[in-house]
Amino acid sequence: MPWLQLHIHSDPEKAEAIEDALLSAGAASVTFQDRADQPILEPALGETPLWQLTRITGLFDAGVDTREATSTIAGELVFPLPEHHWEQLEDKDWQREWMRDYKPIQCSEDLWICPSWLEPPDPTATVVQMDPGLAFGTGDHPSTLLCLQWLAKQNVQDASIIDYGCGSGILGIAALLRGANELIGVDIDPQALMATRENCHRNHIDPSRISVYLPDQMPDATADLLFANILAGPLVELAPTLTRLTRPGGKLCMAGLLEAQREAVICAYAADFDFEPPRRQGEWVQLAATRRLG
Repeated sequence: MPWLQLHIHSDPEKAEAIEDALLSAGAASVTFQDRADQPILEPALGETPLWQLTRITGLFDAGVDTREATSTIAGELVFPLPEHHWEQLEDKDWQREWMRDYKPIQCSEDLWICPSWLEPPDPTATVVQMDPGLAFGTGDHPSTLLCLQWLAKQNVQDASIIDYGCGSGILGIAALLRGANELIGVDIDPQALMATRENCHRNHIDPSRISVYLPDQMPDATADLLFANILAGPLVELAPTLTRLTRPGGKLCMAGLLEAQREAVICAYAADFDFEPPRRQGEWVQLAATRRLG
C-alpha cells in the first residue's frame, strides 16, 4: 500500500501541538526524529524529552489531498506552520526491508547473536537466536555487546544467573546456552518479562530453568553472576539491592553507563567489590567486579 509522508521541522515547545494537528488531519502515525545529531542519553524518570531540532513526520494514505491536509494542519495550530514538505514513501515489502537490516553479530570466536530467519555463520559456536521485539537487547547496542564479550570469557558452568533489567533476556539466555544452570530475570516492564520467556522458548531452553519477576515480586535469591545492563542512575540507586543479590565470591557485570559516569558507579560498589579494568566501546563502558568474601 502506497503512503505519503509530511515532514515538519519543529522545536520541543511546538511538537505536541503539531502531533495533535497531524492526527486531526488523518495521519495514520506520527514519529519524531533528531535533526541535529543531539543525543539524549539518560532522561529523568517520567520525562519524555525531545531534541531542540526535531523532525516530526506524519504518515498518510497516498490518496490524501495534500493541500487540504496541509490547510487543516495549519488551521489547528495557534502559530504559523513551520518549515515542511511532502514526500512519497516508496511502496515496498516493508517486512523484508526491515528484516534485511539485521545481521548476525559475532561477540567472540564462539558466541554469536543471530536473527531466527538466518542460518548461523558458525553452527559449532554458541548461537543465541534473538529477533527484534518489544524489549531492549538484540546485541547491537555497545552496552549489550560489551557484556556479551565479557561473558564469552567467563566460566559459567552450572552457575546461577540474575539478569536485573533483563529486557529481551539476551544476556541471561547467552549464559544458559553456555552452561549456566538457572536464570532469574527481573524487569520493571511486564513486556520485558514476556519477551524473556518467549526468547527462552525460541532458544529451546527448558522453562524450568527460568523464572521472571517484577522487582517487588522477586523472591530472596543470590546469584553466582548478576547482570545489570541498565543506566548509571539506577545502578547507583540499586547498589544495596544488587550487592545483596550477588553472593560472596560472585561476579557483577554492569553496563548502560558512559565514561563520565564510571567513577560514580564504581564508588557506589567499592566497599563490597573488587573491580576489573573497565572496558569501553566509544563512550559506553562496561564494569565487572567480584564481591569480596569477607
